[in-house]
Amino acid sequence: MSTLSPSAQKIQNLLNELGYEYTVVEYAKSTHTAQEAADRAGCELGQIVKSLIFKGRETGKPILILASGSNRVNEKKISEYAGEDIAKADAEFVRTVTGFAIGGVPPIGHAQPMETYLDEDFLKYQTIWAAAGAPNAIFELKTEDLQKMTGGAIVLIK
Repeated sequence: MSTLSPSAQKIQNLLNELGYEYTVVEYAKSTHTAQEAADRAGCELGQIVKSLIFKGRETGKPILILASGSNRVNEKKISEYAGEDIAKADAEFVRTVTGFAIGGVPPIGHAQPMETYLDEDFLKYQTIWAAAGAPNAIFELKTEDLQKMTGGAIVLIK
């Protein structure tokens, strides 16, 4: 078994600590985009978890949207859930609140706690694939475990 990069190893360690027997896989090629991740995993685009960070316009709070790879986020809808207008966060904010760079942001293990929303479209699938801390690392998990891991609210995001 090959050695994981430090960021991917951090997620593997966290999964183990949380009692999950999921395995982080690092690829020679990128999993930065949802399509690349689906290609590497050999799954449908909808089974890819996009971890998108937004920022509350008034409070500046980080908001994590875990969106199905085939969906676009309706920011107006998320603003209603969050109770304030939201804006897509820049790369520096994402790294500060998550500890990870855009393209490898996992659904867990962030530097700061954040309000989290899960795309209800994940409920169509038994398993899904999420980023694992690096732009070429992902892990497969049971859909029901994503909600358990994150404590996120299951909502309509599109």
